[in-house]
Amino acid sequence: MSGFASWIGGALGWTLGGPIGAAIGFAIGAAVDKATSKGLLLDEPKDSKRRRRPRPEPTYERRRRPRTTTTEKQSQTQSGDFEVSLLVLSAIVMKADGEVSQSEKNYVRDYFVKMYGKERANNAFKLFNGLLQKEDISTRQVCQQIQMHMDHSSRLQLLHYLFGVTKADGIVSEEEVELIEKIAGYLYINDRDYQSIKAMFYNPIDSAYRILEIDKSATINEIKKAYRKMAKKYHPDKLQHLGEEHVKGAEEKFQRVQKAYEQLQEERGF
Repeated sequence: MSGFASWIGGALGWTLGGPIGAAIGFAIGAAVDKATSKGLLLDEPKDSKRRRRPRPEPTYERRRRPRTTTTEKQSQTQSGDFEVSLLVLSAIVMKADGEVSQSEKNYVRDYFVKMYGKERANNAFKLFNGLLQKEDISTRQVCQQIQMHMDHSSRLQLLHYLFGVTKADGIVSEEEVELIEKIAGYLYINDRDYQSIKAMFYNPIDSAYRILEIDKSATINEIKKAYRKMAKKYHPDKLQHLGEEHVKGAEEKFQRVQKAYEQLQEERGF
């Protein structure tokens, strides 16, 4: 469990307090209880002469800064804060239809392995299993905390990931989609951005137009203008502050914008 404890210390920043902090506290307790029940936590023998080294201050303590404005707080979002927020929202969405499928859990695990490596993913999944056991996580309060501290580009990436979770088991329930739409509202993501990301996963007939946030009646010049705007909005460099792993994760959104534009080029002949 030492690896888990050190991961927690490094992962929590502004997520330590508020509703996310409360959910994480419950999840840590659940993970520790599970490890104890399996005999994974052993007390050190009383006659041990090994000297304990002083425990370093947690990483999140060193990252604390004076109170700032909302805009300044959002620019301080770190990879660990995004990671924990992603785990909490994933647990909320996966439980929306009353059943958590193994394929959905595998999606979360595979995503974390791809993003962070196996060791970090294993630690994250211990926390995630604890979150799945907590029944009273307030979606609104969690999202309000995220919205207050997280920049818009990172919130869009969270929404993109949540749609991926709902598609993981091949069965998308109305409860899940409705909850993600509520989450988008709580995160201050407007309807055009929401519909754009949703169209990347559900492919309606007019998906290319929805992804570019335009109507079918758009002129060629309006399509070109929309493409430049969306390419800028979804450019992976927008997530540089979260770390290289998230830049790679954002490439999927960017590629879908490019494909949508290429599809309209072919259809409209320009």
